[in-house]
Amino acid sequence: MSDLTLKSEAFKGLRLTNTLTRTKEDFVPIDPQNVRMYVCGPTVYDFAHIGNARPAIVFDVLFRLLRHVYGEDHVIYVRNLTDLDDKINARALRDFPELPLNEAIRRVTEKTANQYQADVKALGCLEPTVEPRATEFVQPRADGRADMITLIQRLIERGHAYEAQGEVLFDTGSMEDYGQLSKRNLDEQQAGARVEVDAHKKNPGDFVLWKASSADEPGWFSPWGRGRPGWHIECSAMSAAYFGDVFDIHGGGLDLIFPHHENEIAQSRCAHGTEVMANYWMHNGFLQVEGQKMSKSLGNFYSIHELLETENFGGRKWPGEVLRLAMLMTHYREPIDFSVRKLEEAENTLRKWKRAADSAGAAEAEVPAALIAALSDDLATASAFQGLSQLAGEAGADAQAAAELKSALLFLGFTLEAAEVDETEVAATIARRLELINAKNWAEADRIRDELLAQGVQLKDGKDPVSGERVTTWEVKR
Repeated sequence: MSDLTLKSEAFKGLRLTNTLTRTKEDFVPIDPQNVRMYVCGPTVYDFAHIGNARPAIVFDVLFRLLRHVYGEDHVIYVRNLTDLDDKINARALRDFPELPLNEAIRRVTEKTANQYQADVKALGCLEPTVEPRATEFVQPRADGRADMITLIQRLIERGHAYEAQGEVLFDTGSMEDYGQLSKRNLDEQQAGARVEVDAHKKNPGDFVLWKASSADEPGWFSPWGRGRPGWHIECSAMSAAYFGDVFDIHGGGLDLIFPHHENEIAQSRCAHGTEVMANYWMHNGFLQVEGQKMSKSLGNFYSIHELLETENFGGRKWPGEVLRLAMLMTHYREPIDFSVRKLEEAENTLRKWKRAADSAGAAEAEVPAALIAALSDDLATASAFQGLSQLAGEAGADAQAAAELKSALLFLGFTLEAAEVDETEVAATIARRLELINAKNWAEADRIRDELLAQGVQLKDGKDPVSGERVTTWEVKR
């Protein structure tokens, strides 16, 4: 069978924007029986922030789509947990000096790692196939899987890395086409590691693969002395450990293109002698909060846990599936403005869809082909959601449409449980609307009425028979 025939059979209509080529391409896996996707997960020093939620949700949708297209048993999704961090290491040494370093780090990060698992589950995300910890891949392993120290040794042997003043650095000058992903040339490069540019570097852009640890710093034993890995080598090791030299899709946030992903590519290609590390590189866009860059100094830095469990954002808690839909309403490659208004819009939309799907009763249907077609076009969620709204509009008179809507919602990671109406919240909203009416702010009063109707709450305005004052009653519209 020719390569062309094999590629034709492996292509199932899915097209993805490849950051490496800056074009939308047909997705053809290396092996359609073993489709492989690696996504950079969070550093578990602290609770994951809402920016971390976006790649978790985006690549969960892609994971679901790949499983649908190629079969659940033929897709492997690896999302790592980064527990290699100097702040984590220092805390581990301080709090658990009697334990081996890896065990001490696990103790330190257990709470935050578990919270991340709970958070992304609440966001409707499936568990990845494998979720490795970086600390498990520092030193050579008993099972023979790739590790960081062995990769660094190979880079030195191949002439792509060198020792200098207790460090091992990657020699960017040894790689002719370094910078393909970010489209930067060597003259434009800045240091790709979390250290200052020092005189012992051959090139300013050379980055640390291994750095020495002092006697009072945590570290692992290596051929270059006691130390710890640089930032980027962990993902080269973990992806190779599960996928080999070359795999299909590598994903993450736009902020990781340079230096992290650029340097992953350099390490992996030079260590393995390959033309690519991954065939398709995908990146989700940046996230702002209420029009501003999220930062602790601005007071607009929120964890996923805060949004789910506290009233710190918008004065209320937000269901995980509302956060999920709000994230997906903007195309994954575009910047997103995360706002209370956006969450309210997502919540209202989700209520409409659920009410419409509820009319299907026990009827079942396949995942709509139109939904798969929309998602297959580089995860075109806007087109997909237009289709869902159309099904919702038809569901009252068409049981098949309702059943397809129900199937689509489940496929996308949403539940079918109807949201309960909070009577206290409804009463407060009605009181706010009456204030707007008294102030003759008719447009805003109408907007609130329409929002409540979208939530299944129908208002009825009237007059008190005794006082003659305006009163508003309400009922749940099924």
